[in-house]
Amino acid sequence: MIQPVRVGLIGAGRMGSFHAENLAWRVPGATLAAVADPLPGAAEKLAQQLGVAKAYNDLHALLQDAEIDAVVIAAPARTHAEWVIAAAQAGKHVFCEKPMAVTLDEACRAIQAAKTAGVVLQVGFNRRFDSGFAAAIAAVKAGENGTTQLSRSVTRDPALRDPAPIPPWTIFLETLIHDFDTLLHFNPGARPVEVYALADALVRPDFKDKGLLDTSVVTIRFDNGAIATAEANFQAVYGYDVRGEVFGSKGMLQAGHINANHCVRYHAGGIAMDTSRLDSDLLRDAYVAEMTEFARCIRTGETPRASGEDARNALEIALACIESVKQHQPITLGGR
Repeated sequence: MIQPVRVGLIGAGRMGSFHAENLAWRVPGATLAAVADPLPGAAEKLAQQLGVAKAYNDLHALLQDAEIDAVVIAAPARTHAEWVIAAAQAGKHVFCEKPMAVTLDEACRAIQAAKTAGVVLQVGFNRRFDSGFAAAIAAVKAGENGTTQLSRSVTRDPALRDPAPIPPWTIFLETLIHDFDTLLHFNPGARPVEVYALADALVRPDFKDKGLLDTSVVTIRFDNGAIATAEANFQAVYGYDVRGEVFGSKGMLQAGHINANHCVRYHAGGIAMDTSRLDSDLLRDAYVAEMTEFARCIRTGETPRASGEDARNALEIALACIESVKQHQPITLGGR
């Protein structure tokens, strides 16, 4: 009998708790063996809820646990790279929520740490595990859509609650990073050569002077001539809206939806449907699929489809967006 991969969780917040539930109940080939969080009581509470025996307040203690094969990093985004490096150096396979890093130097050091240690490094680009996005990307790579000419990706979060804790540039580093990864895979083999970003605080303009940007449109030009756009907004009152489209010389592919289920109601008031309000609802199956692939890659030695290099490539665009907003002009990248 094949032993399941024993996974330790770093970070017991909203997303960490969701990953923990999946590992405990829904991911074949893996088991949640420990939870770590520096907030007093957080790890213990989550571990107790899920029947996990080990809980740590010291994150390094989890990394030194010889009974842990792999870690899932769901700590605050600005700490991701340091935990990827520390986990790899401890010999643990690593699944890291996006962004893997917030500087290119951090990204390169994280990738090298995993290579040096010989461990799997996978990044949480969940859209690539959604059946619609995965099918579109596979069709593009197989040549079914012809040469990519135009593509677009949309992320509209359902509600902006308290903006105060949101770090500057989150819209690029943590939200649109998904869209950049998608657009790169809608145009495989091409490299971005120019990025132009517009951004503002339109949902909560009262927080703009504190560094909040809640709305953005980004244009990306690739070295094969293709043009892509990405847009994001932090408050779509109708639900969590994630969609993508790629137009090529042979046709067009669309992916993504907002429906909570397949029921459409036709009545005297019109036509209505229920919509998803959380990423963990809209992309539930994708979250399980990405973690299932992580466990499989650990067992087989395969390279995950959402790699550290993918994280670095998307980050390059995100950082160019930041410079574009600062300079009020397009930013040139290296291309090929």
